[in-house]
Amino acid sequence: MDINIENNGLIELIDIHLEYPETGKILDGINLSIYKGDRIGIGGANGSGKTTLLYTIVGLVRVQKGEIIIYGKRMENEKDFQDVRKKIGFLFQDPDDQLFLPTVEEDIAFGPLNLRLPKNIVKERVEKTIKLLGIEKLRNRFSSNLSYGEKRIVSLATIISMEPEIYLLDEPTNGLDERTTERIEKFLTENNLTYLIVSHDINFLKKTCKKIYILKDGKIVPNNMLK
Repeated sequence: MDINIENNGLIELIDIHLEYPETGKILDGINLSIYKGDRIGIGGANGSGKTTLLYTIVGLVRVQKGEIIIYGKRMENEKDFQDVRKKIGFLFQDPDDQLFLPTVEEDIAFGPLNLRLPKNIVKERVEKTIKLLGIEKLRNRFSSNLSYGEKRIVSLATIISMEPEIYLLDEPTNGLDERTTERIEKFLTENNLTYLIVSHDINFLKKTCKKIYILKDGKIVPNNMLK
C-alpha cells in the first residue's frame, strides 16, 4: 500500500491489537493518525496501555494484528523501525532509561553525535537546548546525582537536541514540581512541534494539546465522550 503523506498522517496506526496471556487485551483495534502540527494527548488510568501504545509506534513492542505506517512506509521489521527512530523523539517514563553518560552535557550531546552531525553543530544544539530549558546550572553535573525532576527535564533535553520531527512523550510531568512542569508546558506550546503525549494528568493535556483522547478498555475514545 502506497501512502501519500501529504494527505495522510506522518504516523498511521490501523486496527492495532495486542494481548498478553497474563493480562488479556491491552490494545483492541486502535486507529490513530498523527499529522504534521498535531498536538495530541492520550489520558487513561494506570495500566490502561498508554505506555504500551507508544512502544508499539517505535517498535519496542510488536503488535499481533494491524498495521503501523510511518512516513508512508509500513513497519515490518526492526530495520524499518531503526530508520524512523532517528526522526522520532521518544521520552521514556523513567528518566534513568534515558540518561547513561557521566554528565548532563554529554547526555544532551549524545543524540546529535549519534546522528553523525558535525561537532560544531552538536555544540550549537547543546547550547541552544540548555538555554531553551533554562538548565545552565545543570550542564556540568553528574546525571546520576540529579534529583528526579532534574533528570526529567534533562531527559527531555536529550531528545530536543536531536530536533526530531515528531515527539512521543510518556508522562513528561510525572512527579515534577510546578516550576519544572511550567518549563515543559512553555516548550511544548511556544514551539512549532508535532507530538503525542500520554499522561494521567488531564489538566496538563488540556494546556498543551489540541486533541485529547482516553485509552479505556483497549480502545481510544474522545475525552468529551466520558461522563
